[in-house]
Amino acid sequence: MDVGRPIEAELDGEPAHRGAHHVQSLERGLAVIKAFHAGAAELTLSDVARATGLTRAAARRFLLTLTDLGYVRTDGKYFSLTARVLELGYSYLSSMTLPEVAQPHLERLSAEVHESSSVSVLEGTDIVYVARVAVSRIMTVSINVGTRFPAYATSMGHVLLAGLSAAELEAYFVVARLDRLTERTVTAPDRLRAELAKVTAQGWAMVDQELEEGLRSVAAPIRNRTGRVVAAVNLSTHASRTTAESVEKNLVPPLLETARAIEADLAVGAPGRAHG
Repeated sequence: MDVGRPIEAELDGEPAHRGAHHVQSLERGLAVIKAFHAGAAELTLSDVARATGLTRAAARRFLLTLTDLGYVRTDGKYFSLTARVLELGYSYLSSMTLPEVAQPHLERLSAEVHESSSVSVLEGTDIVYVARVAVSRIMTVSINVGTRFPAYATSMGHVLLAGLSAAELEAYFVVARLDRLTERTVTAPDRLRAELAKVTAQGWAMVDQELEEGLRSVAAPIRNRTGRVVAAVNLSTHASRTTAESVEKNLVPPLLETARAIEADLAVGAPGRAHG
C-alpha cells in the first residue's frame, strides 16, 4: 500500500507566503528525503525529480550531497535512504515525554486485552506513530515508531482530526487527499465531517477496514492540561475475530481508561504510574 504523497511542484517556484528568511534549498533537500516512503524505498534520479518537482540537475545535486553526508546510498542507478535519517527524528522523539509516559500503559493495556496498541500524533495530514506495543501482526505493512498513515482512514486520525479547531479542520480539508484505500474507505468530505462530529460526541472513534481490509481499530483522545487533544491511543484487531459490537463492549472501556491514565501522568510528568 502506498502511504506516501508526492511533494508539491511549487518547489520549482517561489513558495507562497514565505518570509525573507526562507531558505529554499533546505526545503528542497527535505523534499528529496520525503520523496522516499514505504511504497518507494528505491528511486531513480528521474523518480525523485518527478516526485519533488525539481529539475533532474537539481535533484542530482541534492541526492549526491545527501549521499556525501551519509543519508542516502546509491548503486549508480537507484537511490535509497540509509538508517542515518533516523537521527533527524531522534532528537524530537527523545525530547518528548509522551512516548516514555505512554509505553508502560500500552504494555498493560495490550496484556489485558491481548491486542496491539499504539499512540500517535498528527503531523500535516498524516498520523505518526510515537509508541507501540504489537501483540500480533495484522497488517501487510509493518508498523513501527515513525510509521505514517493518512489520518482520514485511521481511528487515531479521526480522533486527532476531531480535536482540531474549526479553522484547523478547514485547512486540513483544503490540502488532504481522500484516496480510496479499500471499498470501505470514506472519501466524501461531508461523510468524514459527520463521522468526526460523532467522534466528538461519543469521545472515541472506530474505523472498520478503511485503511486495510480486515483491520478494525478503535481510538481515544489524549488531552493536555488545557483540554486540547495532543495525541491518540488505539487498539487494533482483525475483523475476522471480533465484531464491531464486541470491540465497543470489550475494548473501548479499557482504552478510555488507558487514555485517562496517560493524561494523568502527562499532567504530572511521571512516567508509567499505575492505573490506581
